[in-house]
Amino acid sequence: METITLKYSPVLKSTDIPLEASKSESNRALIINAISGNQSSLKNLSNARDTQTMLRLLASEEETLDVLDAGTTMRFLTAYSILGDKPRVLTGTDRMQQRPIKILAKALQQIGAKVKFLKEDGYPPHKVYPLAAQKNDSINIKGDVSSQFISALLMIAPSLPNGLTLELKGKIGSRPYIQMTLDMMELFGISTAWTNNSIEIRPQSYGAYDYAVESDWSGASYWYSFVALSDQASVKLLGLRQKSLQGDIAIVSIMNQLGVMSTFEEDGVILKKIEPRKSVEIDFSDCPDLAQTVAVVCGAKRIDCRMTGLESLRVKETDRIKALKKELKKFNIKLKEVEEGVWEIKSKFEAGQPIVSVHTYEDHRMAMAFAPLCTQQEIIIEDPEVVNKSYPSFWEHLAMVAED
Repeated sequence: METITLKYSPVLKSTDIPLEASKSESNRALIINAISGNQSSLKNLSNARDTQTMLRLLASEEETLDVLDAGTTMRFLTAYSILGDKPRVLTGTDRMQQRPIKILAKALQQIGAKVKFLKEDGYPPHKVYPLAAQKNDSINIKGDVSSQFISALLMIAPSLPNGLTLELKGKIGSRPYIQMTLDMMELFGISTAWTNNSIEIRPQSYGAYDYAVESDWSGASYWYSFVALSDQASVKLLGLRQKSLQGDIAIVSIMNQLGVMSTFEEDGVILKKIEPRKSVEIDFSDCPDLAQTVAVVCGAKRIDCRMTGLESLRVKETDRIKALKKELKKFNIKLKEVEEGVWEIKSKFEAGQPIVSVHTYEDHRMAMAFAPLCTQQEIIIEDPEVVNKSYPSFWEHLAMVAED
């Protein structure tokens, strides 16, 4: 297995980081544009493997679409395929074939589409047939499932003969990602109505819109971590907006508690160190992709952290809770479930310990969440190319800030 050794770098150079574009925005824009007949001009699309996979598959005439390990691409293309003119088989890596998609498939079946599982019931690979006739224009779906299921249904809703009303049952998870989808649909000319737990979209057509994708707030979170953990740092992240569609802008308020102040300028945001709190409570229901980053920062800074909203982490690229527990333990940091759904970080971390090798579990966020620990000691990151999924230039950018 390939590895990368990160030298002990407690001081970061003052640097402007040209972040990757958001894959969340990019993939939504690509689906919306495809549904509209590619009328729009899309600028600053992400170089992330997930987005490049989406681009390739939207242009493919093949019956089988292999999404590799791209969860967003799998969910969005599954729903999009019912609008097509021929059946499509969707498949992916071994891990992708372990990630459940039955809730989305069942929703599509309620609408009137045919979805057939080819191996294990409820999991890819599966065959999606074009919608022949719409049976229902109002369906129920659990609000705390992957928001990508909900977003996938919302984006195809205007093109359904009768439109669609989604009734979200119970607690709603990752609400900002659902709102991002609706906001982007509205930019492309769609009227939407979200009242309480009901989202109503009437039949209508997407229009043309010139859209420039914002830089990725999920990718930005790792630089907040570097600044929080370093002895000295002043980093500017380019291409971020204070009024963002992305839910992971929550990192601004979270890291303000953990020792990083954000100052917005026209072309990005400047990060500077401030005094952190000694203890925090954070609900990750709306921003689960930030959990690994925050867990590492709190552990390394010995900040007592109480975490909730981690349920969806078990069905990501890996079981992220299990992976986090195992890798944090190597640094004398404990992640423990103290009651159902409530996790606490307890730390006896000490800087300057012998070199540690971090296993990344084929998960890009494991690699990038643990990389900032090089501000505390020398570390090895296994399978460094895993970052290509969302942030291909991450190691190149790290080389810009690390002291020689």
